[in-house]
Amino acid sequence: MAKKIGRNDPCWCGSGKKYKSCHQAFDDKLMKLKDAGHIVPDHSMIKTREQIEGIRESAKINVAVLDFIAEHMKAGISTEEIDRMVFERTTRMGGYPATLNYQGYPKSSCTSLNNQVCHGIPSESVILKEGDILNVDISTILNGYYSDSSRMFCIGEISPEKKRLVEVAHECIDVGLKEVRPWGFLGDMGQAIHDYAFSHGYTVVREIGGHGVGLEFHEDPWVGYNSKRGTEMMMAPGMVFTIEPMINMGRVEIYIDDSNGWTAYTEDGKPSAQWEVQVLVTEDGYEILSY
Repeated sequence: MAKKIGRNDPCWCGSGKKYKSCHQAFDDKLMKLKDAGHIVPDHSMIKTREQIEGIRESAKINVAVLDFIAEHMKAGISTEEIDRMVFERTTRMGGYPATLNYQGYPKSSCTSLNNQVCHGIPSESVILKEGDILNVDISTILNGYYSDSSRMFCIGEISPEKKRLVEVAHECIDVGLKEVRPWGFLGDMGQAIHDYAFSHGYTVVREIGGHGVGLEFHEDPWVGYNSKRGTEMMMAPGMVFTIEPMINMGRVEIYIDDSNGWTAYTEDGKPSAQWEVQVLVTEDGYEILSY
């Protein structure tokens, strides 16, 4: 927690209000929950009104770019063409792709095809064909604020098995969102998603999860989907994070491509699907910022 603030001092959030009429009750609640043994966010994870507005503006670009990609998705194009569209559309709207050169990542998007779980690297040699399923994951920086989301795309007619996987992966987002509320546990959401996926015969990737995002590309907390109710960090108003479970048709095991150090694949070669939304925890629930 932050250093002690007087009741009549300006609030730490920058609202200009006195602490007693702004975040004092909030901090008192966090301290009581922490004393009770729960994991609670610190002030660095709580976004101010000004920061939330900045993130919203970034998210508008992220959503618009994914909408644009959806309009142009078809068999016969390469994943490199998709990446160029992401870069050109994002920069035209005043933003910049957060993935480009992030820790050495070479592209403006991640394009994960069929049995690629995540972090598929766009390539001129990867041509979309009828029956493919593809996740396009993009992230935008605008005026120092970050947004992040992804969508699944079905190329032409796909098999019933792949179609159901994509549908259930999307339903997992809806199931998880029902658990997003102030003073609930991230573990509530994690177990709800896990149980729903497993009830349909699928598995949920363990090693890679969601994350805080807004002022940086990846922030605390880490958000997993194999957790238990009543565990993990408590959600508080002002937290912004992603919900992005990776749902495997087969076994849960994955591996990272040694040749590029980024792309994750299912160990058994079966398809994987993922949708990602960026959410803000509000006083009475949540707001979806990017999707």
